[in-house]
Amino acid sequence: MKKFVCLLTLFLMISLTISAQASGGQITRKRTNTTTTTAAPKKTTPVPKKTTPAAKTHSSGKPRSATAGMSQAQKDRIIQNLINNIVFVEGGTFMMGATAEQDSDAESDEKPAHRVTLSSFSISRYEVTQEEWQAVMGNNPSNFNGSKRPVENVSWNDCQEFIRKLNTMTGKQFRLPTEAEWEFASRGGIKSQGYKYSGSNNLNSVAWYDDNSGITTHDVGLKSPNELGIYDMSGNVWEWCSDWYGNYSSSSQTNPTGSYSGSNRVLRGGSWGLNAWCCRVSIRSGGAPDFRHLILGFRLAQ
Repeated sequence: MKKFVCLLTLFLMISLTISAQASGGQITRKRTNTTTTTAAPKKTTPVPKKTTPAAKTHSSGKPRSATAGMSQAQKDRIIQNLINNIVFVEGGTFMMGATAEQDSDAESDEKPAHRVTLSSFSISRYEVTQEEWQAVMGNNPSNFNGSKRPVENVSWNDCQEFIRKLNTMTGKQFRLPTEAEWEFASRGGIKSQGYKYSGSNNLNSVAWYDDNSGITTHDVGLKSPNELGIYDMSGNVWEWCSDWYGNYSSSSQTNPTGSYSGSNRVLRGGSWGLNAWCCRVSIRSGGAPDFRHLILGFRLAQ
């Protein structure tokens, strides 16, 4: 039920955002009972595309370019910095899904909690930023401008194209994290303290969400990191994972990669426009692979 309530609230906030941007003004929002019950996007029918503001474009209709004045040396520096900010995550075994600290907040799609064993992997310390996207893709589809802010308004398919180009440029093998890798890293890996959110039980210290975001994204890495030194795994933008969205199994699994097929790809972590319930480490949502929205971004894995 909480996820359904979210849709109406998010529509309202997006409308306010668009209106404020059109007038050049600032958004002032009073907290109401409606906003405090905000939930995650409906997992099988994300926010309808007709409510999504179009990416800023040139007269050609293509996303605006921000690399015309970016030298090759600048691009190389930005991409090298992205590579340097990859965190090694030692493999281990954990309980995935509706674990005890989630209590009554856990939704049915977070159940049953099940044992997962993962091999070691690496994941981005930060969400992919707009300057990183620009250095690789030559444009910026984001609604909220800022070189250090997370890129948003990108689909799962867009992320795959970014990764393909980045790997060609660097010779690396970047990819999206699996849902299990994402949750393990969000929980702090083998250093986990069992927090409800990524890095703390105090969401304000680790996340940008509806109570503190001002209805916008923020530069990555401004809040406190989790136990592994990873930032913004709760809030700021929802993050695409590689898996098809599907039901959990009660059986123990090793290096799971999700359902074999489906219509929606997994989204994790909550966003700037949603409440604390949506920013828990076990919250799940999903969207069609071609779905773009100003609450959707991603981080890389290896």
